[in-house]
Amino acid sequence: MATLLISGAQVIDPATKRNAVGDIFVREGRIVDSLSPAERKRAKKIDGEGLIASPGFVDIHVHFREPGQTHKETIGSGSRAAAAGGFTTVVCMPNTSPVADNAGTIQFIKDAVIRDAVVKVLPTGCITVGMKGQALAPIGSLKRAGVVAITDDGDCVQSNELMRRAAEYAAMFDLPIMDHCQDHSMTEGAVMNEGVMSTRLGLRGWPHAAEDLIVSRNVIVSAYTGAHIHLQHISSGYSVEIIRSAKARGVKITAEATPHHLALTEAGLSGYDTNWKMNPPLRTEADRQALIAGLRDGTLDCIGTDHAPHTNYEKDREFDYAPNGILGLETALPVVLGVLIKEGKFKLPAVIDLMTRKAARILNLEAGTLAPGAPADICLFDPHETWRYDARAGQSKSSNSPWDGQELTGRVKLTIVDGRVVFERGKIFD
Repeated sequence: MATLLISGAQVIDPATKRNAVGDIFVREGRIVDSLSPAERKRAKKIDGEGLIASPGFVDIHVHFREPGQTHKETIGSGSRAAAAGGFTTVVCMPNTSPVADNAGTIQFIKDAVIRDAVVKVLPTGCITVGMKGQALAPIGSLKRAGVVAITDDGDCVQSNELMRRAAEYAAMFDLPIMDHCQDHSMTEGAVMNEGVMSTRLGLRGWPHAAEDLIVSRNVIVSAYTGAHIHLQHISSGYSVEIIRSAKARGVKITAEATPHHLALTEAGLSGYDTNWKMNPPLRTEADRQALIAGLRDGTLDCIGTDHAPHTNYEKDREFDYAPNGILGLETALPVVLGVLIKEGKFKLPAVIDLMTRKAARILNLEAGTLAPGAPADICLFDPHETWRYDARAGQSKSSNSPWDGQELTGRVKLTIVDGRVVFERGKIFD
C-alpha cells in the first residue's frame, strides 16, 4: 500500500470536529498523525489546494442487482459509480435474483465484491424467505454469513406479527432492521403521489398514508421489542412528524432521506418521463420542505441514495408499466449541496456529517471518519465546480436519471479506499 500525503486541502471531518486547511497522512491503508521525513520524501503526494477533503461518503441504501439482474448493474459497475460519486462504503439491498435470503447467496455476493468491487460493498439479508412476507429468513445464519442488516427493501413486510418476530430475532442477533414503509393494500396499481397532480395526469395515486401507517407500525414494534428499526427513503412530511415524536420518547428508530426526495416534487412528472418514477413517489413541496427540516433537527439521520439502476428499454414504456427507481450515486453530492447548502442554508460540515459519520453510525460501520487509525477512505471534491451530467457517460451500466443533461454544481475529483486511489478526475483505477 502506498504512503500518501494530501496537502493543502480544507479538511472537514465531523467525527473529530476537524475543519481547517491542512494535511492528511496515510500509511498502510490507515490514517496516521504524521509521517517521518523519509516517508514524506517517498510518499505519493496529492495536491488538495482549493478542494474539500472529507471522509469517504457512506451510502447504506444501494441496489447493485447482482446476482441475476446484471443487465442493469453489477457489483463491479455499481462500485465504480460509487467511487465516481465519492462513496467508499456502500450497503447493497437483497432484492436480487435470487434474493439474498440465505448464506449461500450472501457468500456469492461477498465473492463478487472481492473480485470486482473498487469500494467497500457490504451485504444485507432478507427479513423473510423469498421476500414473500410469509416466513422469517434464517436471521442467525445471515448474521454469521456477514450481513450488516436485514431488510425486504423493494417490498415491505405486511404482517405486523411477522414484523414483531423479526424485530425480536434481530435484537437477539444485534442486527438492525431496515424497512421500506409501504402498505400494499393502499398502493395497488399506484404510480405517483395521490393528489391534484395525479388527477390532472390521469395516473393512479399513491397516498402518503400508505407510508405513514407502516412508519407508525414500525415505531410501535421498535418500542415494544427494543429492536433498532431503520426507516428507508422517507418521503412524507407526516412520517417525519411521527418519527420526531418517537425519537422524543427514546424509541430506537432511525431514518434516511434520498437526494431525489429532497430536491424534486411530483410537479416534475408533468411530462410523463419515467425517469421521475420511483418508490416511494415524489411528493409535494410541503413534503420536500418537511424532509429538509427533518434533516436539520436530527429527526432524519442521514442521506441514502436508493441507487436503483434500470435499462433504457425497461424505462422506455408507458408510465404505468415502467419500473420504479433512478440512479443516485454519481449525482448525490451536487444535488445534496444544492438543496441543503444553497437552499437550506446548512453548513458544509453538517452536510458531510449526514453522508459520512451519521450514515456509518446507523449500522455501526468502520467508516465515516479521518481519525488516526481509521481506514484511509477519503473523498476530495470541489464544491464550486459546475459540470453537465451525462448519465450515459457515467460509470453505471444504466442511465435512468432525472438529472441527465442537467448542469450541476459540486464535483468529486478523487476517491481513496484503504489508502488506494480508485477514482481520479474521471478515471477509475481497478
